[in-house]
Amino acid sequence: MTRPVVRVVGSVNLDIVARAPALPRPGETVIGASLERHPGGKGANQALALARLGAEVRLWARTGDDAFADEALALLKAEGVD
Repeated sequence: MTRPVVRVVGSVNLDIVARAPALPRPGETVIGASLERHPGGKGANQALALARLGAEVRLWARTGDDAFADEALALLKAEGVD
């Protein structure tokens, strides 16, 4: 049985999430925050899910030409999304 070929057109992004113990008040600096980076985007998430289900996936999306794009695309490439 051949693998299905799926084309996805959608978004790719890198979410940056900062967590802090409380929201800062005006003029206040809050310390102790953590910073997390999560690759995603509706198109990227669909493409990744399809690849994990065994489909041959090609994703069309626009990204920047910077380290954020490299990081956002790394998981897709590692999972076999073209």
